[in-house]
Amino acid sequence: MKILLQLRVLMLALSLAFLMPVVSAQTAAPAASVAMSASAPATATTVQAQPMRLNIGLEGTSKPGDVSVAIQLVIVMTLLTLAPSMVILMTSFTRIVIVLGFVRTAMGVPSVPSNQIIVGLSLFLTFFIMGPVFEKVNTDALQPYINGQMTSAQALDKASGPVRDFMLHQTRTRDLEFFLELGRFGPTPVADLPMRVVVPAFVISELQTAFQMGFLLFLPFLVIDFLVSSVLMALGMMMMPPTVVALPFKLLLFVLVDGWHLVVKSLVQSFHL
Repeated sequence: MKILLQLRVLMLALSLAFLMPVVSAQTAAPAASVAMSASAPATATTVQAQPMRLNIGLEGTSKPGDVSVAIQLVIVMTLLTLAPSMVILMTSFTRIVIVLGFVRTAMGVPSVPSNQIIVGLSLFLTFFIMGPVFEKVNTDALQPYINGQMTSAQALDKASGPVRDFMLHQTRTRDLEFFLELGRFGPTPVADLPMRVVVPAFVISELQTAFQMGFLLFLPFLVIDFLVSSVLMALGMMMMPPTVVALPFKLLLFVLVDGWHLVVKSLVQSFHL
């Protein structure tokens, strides 16, 4: 019992030792504040602390007829989001990548070249074919807009002109008439065709042309498959897969005729520039 009593006394003493500096500091603080206020001049005014504020302004430009900065930011972000679709659907990329895929399938090697090589080659060929169009867009729309010679709406209208002309040169008339009929448009001149008619008509025409070229690419390889199958049947080697035997002959034929050169040349010349 004495030991417990001594422990309690010791704990009480320690707690008092910790509390005394805190109490003394709290009692000294008001005294110091009173002394400071008494020593200050009577005419001095207290300065209240102002909260920090951050203002971000998105005011419109001073150019007449131009859109505000906020709308320009929304347009730029939208274009960045739709950029892959625009590259795929509004340029020569669609036809090129489909034809190169048909070449790979016709040879019987579905994984060689790889998808990365096919897409990369298609992109570089697209930049090569669309080079004059991009240069015209840069000259007529982008540079005048950067130099402040036209508004954003005028620049967008100027930039869509060369791309629209390129798509119209590759689009069949029946595809344009088909989408005009679906949209319930009347007789419309070519210069007044809206983009919502030109773009889908262009995509349908590109798919049609790509499948036609793919059919022509399949024919020589199909002949090799027929010949190899007939020879194997005549030799009684029915258990031998014809595709395994035909693959070396397909590769040999493709290399001898310089197949990649012919395919790329045909693709580039198929566009009406």
